Amino acid sequence: MNVLIVGTGYVGTTTGLVLCEKGHKVTGLDIDESKVKALSMGNLHFYEKGLQELLTKHLTQKNILFTTNAKKAIEQNDFIFICVGTPKNTDGSSDLRAVNAVAKIIGKSINDYKVIVNKSTVPVGTTIKIKEWIKSENNEVPFDIVSNPEFLREGSALHDALFPDRVVIGCLTKKAVNMMRKLYEGETAPLIETTPNAAEFIKYTSNSFLALKISFINELARLCDKLEIDIDEISKGIGLDHRIGPYFLNAGLGYGGSCFPKDISSFITIAQDQGMDLSILNKVETINKSQPLYFLDKVEQVLGGLEGKNIAVLGLAFKPGTDDTRESPSLLIINELLSRGCSVKVHDPIVTLSNQKVKQYKDILDVVSDTDALLLCTEWKEYKQLDWREVKQAVRQPYVFDGRNSLNKFELKKIGFYYEGVGKT
Repeated sequence: MNVLIVGTGYVGTTTGLVLCEKGHKVTGLDIDESKVKALSMGNLHFYEKGLQELLTKHLTQKNILFTTNAKKAIEQNDFIFICVGTPKNTDGSSDLRAVNAVAKIIGKSINDYKVIVNKSTVPVGTTIKIKEWIKSENNEVPFDIVSNPEFLREGSALHDALFPDRVVIGCLTKKAVNMMRKLYEGETAPLIETTPNAAEFIKYTSNSFLALKISFINELARLCDKLEIDIDEISKGIGLDHRIGPYFLNAGLGYGGSCFPKDISSFITIAQDQGMDLSILNKVETINKSQPLYFLDKVEQVLGGLEGKNIAVLGLAFKPGTDDTRESPSLLIINELLSRGCSVKVHDPIVTLSNQKVKQYKDILDVVSDTDALLLCTEWKEYKQLDWREVKQAVRQPYVFDGRNSLNKFELKKIGFYYEGVGKT
């Protein structure tokens, strides 16, 4: 089938390439000429493991092309996927201007029956609004609208898209449902057929519940610090209960990225619009925002103050496997260190930081040289595999603060480091 992807960002590009893998012909549409040019030349504008190779493969096989010509792209494709950003407004709600703009463009160019598929994360009821926005430009050409939310994890998006846990299809017409079944033909994951409103709700609920697990274990880690109990033992003990499961129970600096922070905030505002207070999610937000500061207070207490200290921060991305620094706890920690009078050096295997107030090095030994403390903020495998004996020789003071509980504390202590994690004994 011929599929148009509107928006060639992280979700759009991944979705398009995976549809190519499933045998479809894909067109990527974007108003950003530099993105379209880069992708057409085989250059991915963000980092996601395995995706660059897939882009090269399908460009070579002519299964995918990229364009800025909206009219032609809309006319020539059977499916139109909306994959544009929905950032957070100042009041916490979702900014739908890009979705609205795409709907208007579709309405102006639609020439015959299409299935419009929304993959952007949007408030409940938006899929119906998209239909209205399209009709406001063209009320003659028939089309159907589907909510088909994505459940991709940055750092493993390709795997998640190729092997999903479920495919949610929110639609009100049998014709569109049947076409979506054909599009996903051969998919072994369960297909959940529901209404557009329910599909949108499922997306928000999924992210909110995962964020809740993260904040829950982080607050318990603070209690473990007081009771001198190892939080990893607690996570293992409860995670083996099949009703709970082991995932998202790793204590640390909290969640970041482009999804959880804005989606939790948007879900809260959706409830407020209905006269409800999702108090549990308010608490999730509060814990997550304060977790990096809680960690930094531990650092300051152990070091006897931070002013004048030389600190190395390892990891800038909000999680390993991606170059995304949006809402990254690392950036909050860096800014707070600077405000408390520290000199800061940073390292990340992928990310280049534009902050002129910190020094960034490619060689980890240059970063740790003459430092008073090392703060691990992203659990890249490069840090787990470091020669810590060599690091010990380079530092000024042997303090390691593990914000992701990912290092071997016993080995570090044996080498002569002082080790402090989050809720670790």
